[in-house]
Amino acid sequence: MGNARNIAFWLVLFLLILALFNLFSGSGSINQSKTVKYSEFVEQVDSGSVSQVTLDGENIRYRDTAGKDFVTIRPEDAEVTKLLLEKDIPFTAEPQQQSGFQSFLLALAPFILLIGVWVYFMNRMQGGGKGGAMGFGKSKAKMLTEKHGRVTFDDVAGIDEAKEELEEIVEFLRNPQKFSRLGGKIPKGALLVGPPGTGKTLLARAIAGEAGVPFFTISGSDFVEMFVGVGASRVRDMFEQAKKNAPCIVFIDEIDAVGRHRGAGYGGGNDEREQTLNQLLVEMDGFEANEGVIIIAATNRKDVLDPALLRPGRFDRQVMVMNPDIKGREKILGVHARKTPLGPDVDLRIIARGTPGFSGADLANLVNEAALMAARVGRRFVTMEDFENAKDKVMMGAERRSMVLTDDQKEKTAYHEAGHAVVGLALPQCDPVYKATIIPRGGALGMVVSLPEIDRLNWHKSECEEKLAMTMAGKAAEIIKYGPDNVSNGPAGDIQQASGLARAMVLRWGMSDKVGNVDYEQAHEGYSGNAAGGFSISANTKELIEDEVKLMIDHAYERAYKILTERKDDWERLAQGLLEYETLTGEEIERVMRGEPPEDSGGDQASDEPEKPSVTAIPKTQPKVTGGDSEGGLEPEPTA
Repeated sequence: MGNARNIAFWLVLFLLILALFNLFSGSGSINQSKTVKYSEFVEQVDSGSVSQVTLDGENIRYRDTAGKDFVTIRPEDAEVTKLLLEKDIPFTAEPQQQSGFQSFLLALAPFILLIGVWVYFMNRMQGGGKGGAMGFGKSKAKMLTEKHGRVTFDDVAGIDEAKEELEEIVEFLRNPQKFSRLGGKIPKGALLVGPPGTGKTLLARAIAGEAGVPFFTISGSDFVEMFVGVGASRVRDMFEQAKKNAPCIVFIDEIDAVGRHRGAGYGGGNDEREQTLNQLLVEMDGFEANEGVIIIAATNRKDVLDPALLRPGRFDRQVMVMNPDIKGREKILGVHARKTPLGPDVDLRIIARGTPGFSGADLANLVNEAALMAARVGRRFVTMEDFENAKDKVMMGAERRSMVLTDDQKEKTAYHEAGHAVVGLALPQCDPVYKATIIPRGGALGMVVSLPEIDRLNWHKSECEEKLAMTMAGKAAEIIKYGPDNVSNGPAGDIQQASGLARAMVLRWGMSDKVGNVDYEQAHEGYSGNAAGGFSISANTKELIEDEVKLMIDHAYERAYKILTERKDDWERLAQGLLEYETLTGEEIERVMRGEPPEDSGGDQASDEPEKPSVTAIPKTQPKVTGGDSEGGLEPEPTA
């Protein structure tokens, strides 16, 4: 089909060139003659200096007695033949030089021009897609060739189980007899599932670098277009290309763009996305087998995918690519630090312990930020101090020391953050306080960061209740210090975090005896995106849920209020210490609370840094800001 279009294009181009050639060649003899005015021609006829005349349509070609050729244009009302007969000058009449084929081409030229304009605009509408204007039904999959920047499995760390699953697929492509002799068949598809930034696309690039077979890559959004049927056509074309290059691997990134549940959208089953999904299901496992074509897809929204897409025979393997643990983080840091000169004091294991919850992309960003900070001050290598500053910037945001704050704003921020820190230190199951600061960072005037001692895999009710108390300690501190009438909008972010955690405890985790062990979250939020279409709950149950959420937050506030009242001296000393030193680490906070001065060097606290960050923060105290900032505490998740 593509060759036929190319032949037609060159044929039309040849005909146009031929028409132009005939047009100009037909008038070649005229162009060789000197053009004169008609009045001059009449004067020469009257004077007898014209020897021969040829009437060619509206053109008059004549030769004078000296043998020179001339041409002129005859007016419509001119009686040339009468003039020539009176002067007894010989003349001949010829039809205008224009062939029938040339006339046909000239008549066809406007239509050819219109077709060309239509082709141009159709090509622009389809983004200049492959195959020209009529190629918008063609696949946009690109064959990946990485001659420069080739990625292999050596560049992937921290996700060993996922890597092993995919290494087996690569081994199957290299040596299929090893598995087929025992009756094993190559998997038809592998679905990479995990949070953003965990390395799903990096794994796919590593497979491309290791497999040694054609590797096609495409995004799920490349299938969907405005016109119904285009996506299905692209799926068919993609599999046709893959079959021609089998054995090969096709990688579909963000497959949830086209693989969502059927029947949930508008237009029933006739919309573009559903037709595309239906064609994808048939191509992956239909009547015709796709031998040697392996589909690898990536998504972070497995819950929205159609069940028919997830069954064995289509995606035989579902590979979980999760955030790395402390060992994985250390390996990932080692991979990203290969090209970065590290100082003698840098210990990647300490950095890994202090970056809990970081994904592979976060760790790559951390190494890059540390390198930029070292280059900014002119160092030849990256030190541990650069990594600590980069970690604070990634976790809490960049410092905004240029922000103008009044003494009253600084004091309220100090007492607010000191309240968080004192309650967090007083409750044994709260994560240890890592750092407290009243320097504006990101969207917050100050914050307290706490890090767990080990990787958190689940949360218990008593731990959640203590975390709620620490979160509500900021508002309790403001009310104790300034009274209920002078409380600011600072605790808005804390209230948002506490509400989210309390609702999770009641709606999802069954931590309320009155509500019971029922998952009410989807119905409570009016969620209807699941296959069952959601469900409703009664008004009494909604009221009970809100009462339980409010009761948990009220108890947490009362607990924080009581602790701050009992430890008022420690709280006052810490608030004054924050006003004086602005930023204090965990060990320095404990010394200040005992009335001791903090040490100037805080280089040892990093070795005791535990895992997952939990930040409580006070938002900007601007009139229009009512919600919490983006650095709010991370909501704990249950064990899967």
